[in-house]
Amino acid sequence: MVRVAKKKAQPKSGPLQSDILLARLNALHPKAIDLSLGRTKNLLRKLNNPEKLLKSIVHIAGTNGKGSTLAFIKSICENAGLKVNCYTSPHLIRFAERIYLSGQNIAETTLSLILEECEEANAGSAVTLFEITTAAAFLAFSRSPADITLIETGLGGRFDATNVIEDPLLTIITPISKDHTDWLGNTITKITFEKAGILKPGSCALIGPQIPEANVVIENQAKKLGIETIRYGKDWSFSSSMDGFTLSTKDFHTDFPRPSLLGEHQVTNSATAVMASKLLTKPVITNDVISEGLISTSWEGRLQKLQGPSTKFLPKGGSLWLDGGHNPSAAKAIAKVISQWQDQPVHLIFGYMKSRDPKEFLKPLAKYIGTLHAIDIPGEQSSLTAGECKLAARDLGISATKSNSFLEAIEKITARSKKPSRILICGSLYLVGNVLNYEKTRSDK
Repeated sequence: MVRVAKKKAQPKSGPLQSDILLARLNALHPKAIDLSLGRTKNLLRKLNNPEKLLKSIVHIAGTNGKGSTLAFIKSICENAGLKVNCYTSPHLIRFAERIYLSGQNIAETTLSLILEECEEANAGSAVTLFEITTAAAFLAFSRSPADITLIETGLGGRFDATNVIEDPLLTIITPISKDHTDWLGNTITKITFEKAGILKPGSCALIGPQIPEANVVIENQAKKLGIETIRYGKDWSFSSSMDGFTLSTKDFHTDFPRPSLLGEHQVTNSATAVMASKLLTKPVITNDVISEGLISTSWEGRLQKLQGPSTKFLPKGGSLWLDGGHNPSAAKAIAKVISQWQDQPVHLIFGYMKSRDPKEFLKPLAKYIGTLHAIDIPGEQSSLTAGECKLAARDLGISATKSNSFLEAIEKITARSKKPSRILICGSLYLVGNVLNYEKTRSDK
């Protein structure tokens, strides 16, 4: 008798083990944000202080551009043949995006094992999710050594969980503006004081473009610590052109190409990254390698042009863009870009979080957009409702309507006019992550 082999049952899809662990860890503290270093230091002691094993750390704080600046430095260093580890936040689709180990995001199995190890060491003590996952990142880095470790603060600097680092090779402060005022203070002076908390005695400090009152706070903090800053406008500068930018110090004037990431603000971020790479003296990174790094940098959700499933109903010549900028300074940077898009109508698909004023974000964009389609950010309890976003837009004189999803909004825009236009989805990294997740899951099918 011939036996017919039975088909193996396909495994049911479900949450990743790391997602289950993260949900459990998230319940260890009643507040999502509770700025402190004590809990992180206590947990790291139980893990035998893995952060003390890390070499050549670059620690980055700021309000705008710190993630993009990190991405440029990473690309430059990798083009120079260096191994690079990175810790960033938030993630767009999967938590593993936050921990980057020498060429790739941390593997799911490795992430789950390290989260379990941190959970066991913590033994039920109160700790925020960011604190315990920061410890997990340091543990992962200690077991996968790199030539350069790039660490982005989560919120602020002084009491940010990443600020347990005692002797970074380099600290960087990117442009500071008002954001997270509930946690960092309601003035530039107070916010800058928190950001400048990453400055450390004996470490080089690179300061990006700042408004005068921020510079005063940074310089005062540097004097207290007895360190010299390498400050934009005093020690270094750049000038932009159509083809690229010129980086200048007292010792050199060097031309570099425009970076791969779009927008004039990315020229600022790339110039900061180039200046940082000049300060990483071992090994010396050549200008040709730096240029290759700038033009090969990728950073999802920053004026990213989509090519996937979401674009299939666009008329010929139309385009769909994403940007995760979510504060007024980011909106001003976006406005500079879309002011140059006026050869076609520009439509916004907009979602925003409750912790910020949507009018402050939309104000710089108002005169450049034809219509706004407001949506809830899927899965986010702290999202403003589509109705609230619509009313905020209308108060600014923007023609606004509600949609149930970004896909419905795209359909409405294209149904009203078959002429090509540019559609920009913006207002939140969480919204960007939702769109990118749709793109990925649909593309995989």
